[in-house]
Amino acid sequence: MLQLICPHCHAPLSNVDRQWSCPAGHSYDQARQGYLNLLLVQFKNSKQPGDTPQMLACRQAFLDAGHYQPVSDAINQLFAETSPQTLLDMGCGEGYYIERLASALPDTAIGGFDISKDAIIKACRRSRSIRWMVASSARLPVADQSLDAALSVFSPWSADECLRTVKPGGRVLIVGPHGDHLLALRERLYDQIHPTPALIKSLPDGLRIASEQTLRYPLQLTGEDMGNLIGMTPHGVRSRPERQQAIAEQGIDGLEVAMQMIMLERC
Repeated sequence: MLQLICPHCHAPLSNVDRQWSCPAGHSYDQARQGYLNLLLVQFKNSKQPGDTPQMLACRQAFLDAGHYQPVSDAINQLFAETSPQTLLDMGCGEGYYIERLASALPDTAIGGFDISKDAIIKACRRSRSIRWMVASSARLPVADQSLDAALSVFSPWSADECLRTVKPGGRVLIVGPHGDHLLALRERLYDQIHPTPALIKSLPDGLRIASEQTLRYPLQLTGEDMGNLIGMTPHGVRSRPERQQAIAEQGIDGLEVAMQMIMLERC
């Protein structure tokens, strides 16, 4: 069971029915959809933080079509090797990866959060067995050294918060783009390609790289799928609409997924 904490005072949260509270008297009502909102208003960076509803709809359609299932399968395999008792997805979006992970690890207590309430509402429709929350990766909603594992897929994460919440010997899996990821698409969308930032620039004492791999495979997409791929990413707003339309109509040769998967261990 995940050990949730109060976002105000960091004391343990306990629940009766759909109300969660801490010893100091701070309380939080579980929404009818099943999620718990632990993101305080002063820590929001906008009225509706996170991805837009349009981006979420595109991402859900693209992921549910199975185009990133090899990524999900690789994540499941890496965690199956350690069989964690507790796991938190830091920025779960609409819940595709964590729902499949929960099926692969039926004995693991799993929670997922996102800063976007719209994303979490979509995630709640996937599973009622996962503890869904609105929260921020800068302030993980769980107790000190209470996690066996944590996951971040294309999401911001805090090394300091992982050090606080993950048990010694626990694992943190960071998944994000290699420099070659969707390179053929980016070359068609932009006149100049900017280098992909390093997935991990530096690590503090207490975290070490346990394993590292790059998952590669070709991607064949219909025009609709290509539109969803562009629309689920910042490319949908950063690139020119006429280029997006041309790509959806003509397709792209040599499109490749290239995902870095770095497993960290808490020392």
